[in-house]
Amino acid sequence: MQVSSNYHIMAKPTGSICNIGCDYCFYLEKHKLYPEREHNWRMDDETLEQYIKQTIHAQDNDYVQFTWQGGEPMMMGLPFYEKAVRLSKHYSNGKQIEHTFQTNGLLIDDAWCQFFKENNFLIGISIDGPEELHDHFRKTRAGKPTHSKVVQGINLLRKHGVEFNTLTVVSSENVKHPLRVYEFLKEIGSSYIQFIPLVERESHTEKNNPLRLVLPHEPAAEVTSWSVPPKAYGQFLSEIFDVWVRRDVGRVFINMFDSTLSAWCDCSSSICHLSETCGNAFVLESNGDLYSCDHYVYPEYLIGNINQKTINECKVTPQAIEFRTKKQLELTPECESCEYKFACNGGCPKHRFSVSGEGYPRHNYFCQGYKAFFEHSAKYMQTMRTLINSGRYADEIMLMLAYQESSKLTTTGSTGRNESCPCESGKKYKHCCGKQ
Repeated sequence: MQVSSNYHIMAKPTGSICNIGCDYCFYLEKHKLYPEREHNWRMDDETLEQYIKQTIHAQDNDYVQFTWQGGEPMMMGLPFYEKAVRLSKHYSNGKQIEHTFQTNGLLIDDAWCQFFKENNFLIGISIDGPEELHDHFRKTRAGKPTHSKVVQGINLLRKHGVEFNTLTVVSSENVKHPLRVYEFLKEIGSSYIQFIPLVERESHTEKNNPLRLVLPHEPAAEVTSWSVPPKAYGQFLSEIFDVWVRRDVGRVFINMFDSTLSAWCDCSSSICHLSETCGNAFVLESNGDLYSCDHYVYPEYLIGNINQKTINECKVTPQAIEFRTKKQLELTPECESCEYKFACNGGCPKHRFSVSGEGYPRHNYFCQGYKAFFEHSAKYMQTMRTLINSGRYADEIMLMLAYQESSKLTTTGSTGRNESCPCESGKKYKHCCGKQ
């Protein structure tokens, strides 16, 4: 099997060490896999240099992206990343280098912002919506709220002109308030929004595995209370989409909407769990251990250590190749025959622990939500595809919808505030065109 040299590696220089303790975080407990590093958790200089050098060397095009995550990557301190930038310039060999950085935002100050700006870092900020929704799960280890410090960090990024996007975990709490979440994210200046649906399963049996949150093949496990229900996630996406498609196309970029439109236009998805195959997005632990996926940091998915063999050697191990090919081989019959398979490809393998309507195991937990959203957005996606294929811009759909809906309102006459909106959005008039 031929393996592309182009891949993405998410480096975790602090491992799972973080300065806050989010209730829903699946990665905090990964420290149990490395008990020997309890007091020596930092990525050392040798591993850093190997990561930089090997990643640049292995890419077969002229663009290389380094992604820094955690835990909380800012706990490494500025000197670590200053060295990373120097090393990437030293080994660049003429290639374009970009650094991206995912943080909870609590440690951002002027010095960090100046560094980010000078070195063109793209910053991802984790924030789950307005204060009470964000602070429901995202707390310090002492149980104190974090929202105000995150917003303070975002304001500093904006002050220094640092480019940023937001990552919002959709949980059992904020899924109930889609429009509040969306409007808040726009208010704080986010025009690139990632929604990550949350589901984890918790084991209640005694076993040798020290980890509490388990993989799909574990039979004795229950979905956690903070996980988002599939139907609610589909409704969350659909309600935000109804606003976005009328007001924000081309102004606000939402990962799920962009990916779906790409699929309708016969292009590949930018979201790994909706792509046709997995295995080109590795995760690097602080000691150099390389895993096939951020959500598969379990001993059986370790594919090597970059201090012992190169990244190129790791990615062609039998474990890595099996992980890469397995996604399409384990689709249920419903997935195979689904009209929206082209848009979701069965979803993330880690979420395949449900039983399908026809009784087949390993069905995706989010299937109902995905399908509801795909059905809801289909006619709009088709219109935008037609616009794009005609050499026009997708945002023209906003003018088209405004004209259609204003025409309906004109011909319909007076509409009561509590009646269904004539634009056929399914909402009451006072919550839709009456509000506009």
